[in-house]
Amino acid sequence: MRLGISTSLQGLSPEEWGRTLREAGCRSVVFPADHTAPDSLIDDYVKAAADNDLVIAEVGIWRNALSRDESERKKNLQYCIDQLALAERIKANCCVNVAGSMGERWDGGYRENFSKDAFNKLVKMIKEVIDEVKPRNTYFTIEPMPWMYPDSPECYHMLLESVSRGCFGVHMDIVNMINCPERYFFCDDFIERTFGLLGKDVKSCHLKDIKLLDDYTFQLRECPCGEGTLDIEKYVELADKYNPDMPMIIEHLENDEAYFKSLKYVRERLGIK
Repeated sequence: MRLGISTSLQGLSPEEWGRTLREAGCRSVVFPADHTAPDSLIDDYVKAAADNDLVIAEVGIWRNALSRDESERKKNLQYCIDQLALAERIKANCCVNVAGSMGERWDGGYRENFSKDAFNKLVKMIKEVIDEVKPRNTYFTIEPMPWMYPDSPECYHMLLESVSRGCFGVHMDIVNMINCPERYFFCDDFIERTFGLLGKDVKSCHLKDIKLLDDYTFQLRECPCGEGTLDIEKYVELADKYNPDMPMIIEHLENDEAYFKSLKYVRERLGIK
């Protein structure tokens, strides 16, 4: 496993960025620039990652390429293509996006997100992006979400089969798929089931925690590692089983200080020297 944090450490040069992350105990990174950055800056970040033994886990997209607004959809689709091309150029483990919603909020939950039409449009979009770039050094992936496809390991497996492209892989976010009591209370079983079905195709993982709120009805909240009930040890063990160099990226914290604090906690909890 290669731990990392999802922060770009703004204000640092590429050399300082790489050194700071390595000294903090990171062994993987989220690429901090997008395709619009100057080639020289992109190259400097790639060199800094290599010099500090940091695997580039992912290039992010975070755009709705299924938008109901046609001009927005086309713009976001092109961004997907350009970001995948960047991931291919720098040989990142993967390029990642979410499916996108069928409603107003780009990543929001809507009934239409679970329609057959939404699934078919997602498959078509993934094929378009991959077929345009034809990657050989990276993978295009979709992060699972609690309220859009893919929301379960079975759904992700069906998506893999429907896309049928060797360069389409899995981005694992186990917490995002814990969206019901059974998966929450029996998360160890759910983690095993998920990796049993998808493990060989996983290219990168997100790491965080989840807790049940006391209010009615059933309410779950994402939280920093250690503040919830996720079986982190099981998660890491199974990720390691399929790839000893699997990136595990800590995400969704409020500032760099919180990231470094969480990184220290996870390293200590897992006994990483």
